[in-house]
Amino acid sequence: QVQLVESGGGSVQPGDSLRLSCAASGRSFSSYAMGWFRQAPGKERTFVAAISRYGGTTYYADSVEGRFTISRDNAKNTVGLQMNSLKPEDTAVYFCAAGRSSSGLRVGVTDYWGQGTQVTVSS
Repeated sequence: QVQLVESGGGSVQPGDSLRLSCAASGRSFSSYAMGWFRQAPGKERTFVAAISRYGGTTYYADSVEGRFTISRDNAKNTVGLQMNSLKPEDTAVYFCAAGRSSSGLRVGVTDYWGQGTQVTVSS
């Protein structure tokens, strides 16, 4: 069992930056690829970014490529999402997820979810 707790959400203006963090506890953190998903109001949850178990491979949704960066620290059992140049369409609840592979996370194959953190981008 893995428990995931997100933090770092908030309300920002377009063009601002925000960093999300996800703390994991339970079974060996480095056994899992990690990812971020988001769900906007009235829409389905969608993939944002994923990182392999030791950070050698990353994937991004086209909509965030070049603006968001996913990273992990296996010594601290954390995964982060640095979000730059935020846009109103980035407004959503952001969820941390753990899975067997980063390629699997990219297509929505997950083992564990966090509870989510709200990000609002508005002028």
